[in-house]
Amino acid sequence: MYYLGLDIGSSSIKIALVVSATGKSVAVVQEPETEMSMLAIKNGWAEQDPNEWWIHVCNGIDRIIKENDISADDIIGIGISYQMHGLVLVDKEGQALRNSIIWCDSRAVAIGQRAFEEIGEDKCSEHLLNSPSNFTASKLKWVKENEPEVYAKVYKFMLPGDYIAMRFSGEMNTTVSGLSEGVFWDFKKEGIANFLMDYYGLDAHMVPDIVDTFGEQCHVDQKGAIESELKVGTPILYRAGDQPNNALSLNVFNPGEVAATGGTSGVVYAVTNNLSVKESARVNNFAHVNYKPKEDARIGKLLCINGSGIQYRWLLNNLDVSSYEEMNNLAKEVPVGSDGVVIIPFGNGAERMLNNREVGTRIVNLNLNNHGKGHLCRAALEGIAFSFVYGMEIMKSDGIEVNVLRAGNDNLFRSIIFSETVATLIGYDIEIYNTTGAIGAARAGVLQNGDFETYGKTIMENDYIMSFEPIQNKEAYNTAYQLWKKELELTLNNL
Repeated sequence: MYYLGLDIGSSSIKIALVVSATGKSVAVVQEPETEMSMLAIKNGWAEQDPNEWWIHVCNGIDRIIKENDISADDIIGIGISYQMHGLVLVDKEGQALRNSIIWCDSRAVAIGQRAFEEIGEDKCSEHLLNSPSNFTASKLKWVKENEPEVYAKVYKFMLPGDYIAMRFSGEMNTTVSGLSEGVFWDFKKEGIANFLMDYYGLDAHMVPDIVDTFGEQCHVDQKGAIESELKVGTPILYRAGDQPNNALSLNVFNPGEVAATGGTSGVVYAVTNNLSVKESARVNNFAHVNYKPKEDARIGKLLCINGSGIQYRWLLNNLDVSSYEEMNNLAKEVPVGSDGVVIIPFGNGAERMLNNREVGTRIVNLNLNNHGKGHLCRAALEGIAFSFVYGMEIMKSDGIEVNVLRAGNDNLFRSIIFSETVATLIGYDIEIYNTTGAIGAARAGVLQNGDFETYGKTIMENDYIMSFEPIQNKEAYNTAYQLWKKELELTLNNL
């Protein structure tokens, strides 16, 4: 018997198959094989057709069943991970009324900022744990203001994962974790944030029914079975946004545990039961997958670093090098601190953790007589690592503790220099696992019984690769980090 996991990204849909009894990954497929299209009618806008997600989901399920010679009868549950903060609007028949306004669309920034100021920063922070910012509720308000003819037809709003679950089942529901990522959840009253709904003039009937994050949320109906080729009655057992799901995939559920990703952008996601939100302008706060109203306030604090792996990729494309491996080997020939060369790696737009300032990428202290490609490679890796440490310092000031950091085996964390630098400066191990969001979503089927211990054991037995431990003599690392931080502060002061 197998669990099926879906990861609904903005670039592609990934579908994973795992053995239900052991959690062992059998296969992962991606649809489409090339990147999905994204519509940007205006600068800062980003939309996708939610029906296109469903088509790729169905194609991927067909592939994974045929390529692994199994039957739909062998699949006993579905888990769904999805791109966060998106808005899908449907009518009573479940038809999408417009393209989804996805996570990276910034059209509602001004609406959210005005709400933050007029409702009051203290009230938003205390009840929402966030500014309304550019989240789903603000996007819905934008539709009401700018597309009243669409808004008039809306029966329910949904997040991307809710829409996919509806296509399987015909049922329209969501989770507390999902509502919190859209800032529809009031953490103080532990219910829908009616004060924000009233401020935006949003209709309460648009909120879908709420189901538990784990358990039988809904079941594949006749129409869903015909389109997906799964059997009628197959349960959807789990649903969460991609960053909470990444934490789940890495067995991050408890205070002191931190999940990180180091792709084009970087994310640090820390679990806490501390509701401090003094850094709510720089750190997002959501109900984690194991949050339980009135029982256990497990909060996921999310900090995003736009200028992360994109920096290293830029160097790959613009230096006379053939691969990341060559860059890493060049960097190893240079001592800690890159002989004084500092790279400030924030060249991918405004950085929320720097109060939404556009700092850009800056190369400092480069001596044209003494420094070469290796120095640039090492300084880039160190600069990105330092940005992670800087972000974690912000999060620590907001009440988190760090006992362990867990990461997937993605490009930045493959680098010994990068991982050892972060581990040394935070003072804790970095554990590396070979897993994906789709595999985590599939494995979450076992959590319908709340057995987190067995789930964690599955990850350790199947996915653990290695750990990076802090270097005992950390003086050179501290010196390099302080120099980097000094250069960053000089830059910020001069903006």
